[in-house]
Amino acid sequence: MNKIIKIILIVIGLVATALWFGMPSSDDPDAINSGSMNFMFLIMYLLLAVAVIATVFFGLKKLLSTPGSLKKALFAIGGLAIVVAISYGLSSGAEAKAVADAMADKGATESTVKNIGMGLNVFFILTAIAVALMVLPGLKKMFVK
Repeated sequence: MNKIIKIILIVIGLVATALWFGMPSSDDPDAINSGSMNFMFLIMYLLLAVAVIATVFFGLKKLLSTPGSLKKALFAIGGLAIVVAISYGLSSGAEAKAVADAMADKGATESTVKNIGMGLNVFFILTAIAVALMVLPGLKKMFVK
């Protein structure tokens, strides 16, 4: 099975290389409609679909076959939901209304501004948690010895 996958990947790589050299120049205004570009997009979507399906399949297989992993996954999803809820709460307020009013000519609404603020807050909170989880064990090792 491994040899078959390697052969398929080599063939896809060779086809993509041939298509690369058949691409139109960047000066061509109709370059996006060329056959080479369309086929390269087709290959990209196919490989992306295979990667997503394989990731989901093997992830779920591992999740359901390992004892205790489903419980850990549910705790992680619950923790993420809590972080998202806290972030949404932090993004609500007078600032969101003020930004939405200032950007109304560009089509911004208050809910859009809140969602963007929520996404940024989620990123910052998860980054702070990740940094803390990397730094704290190192500090503990430094001061416990």
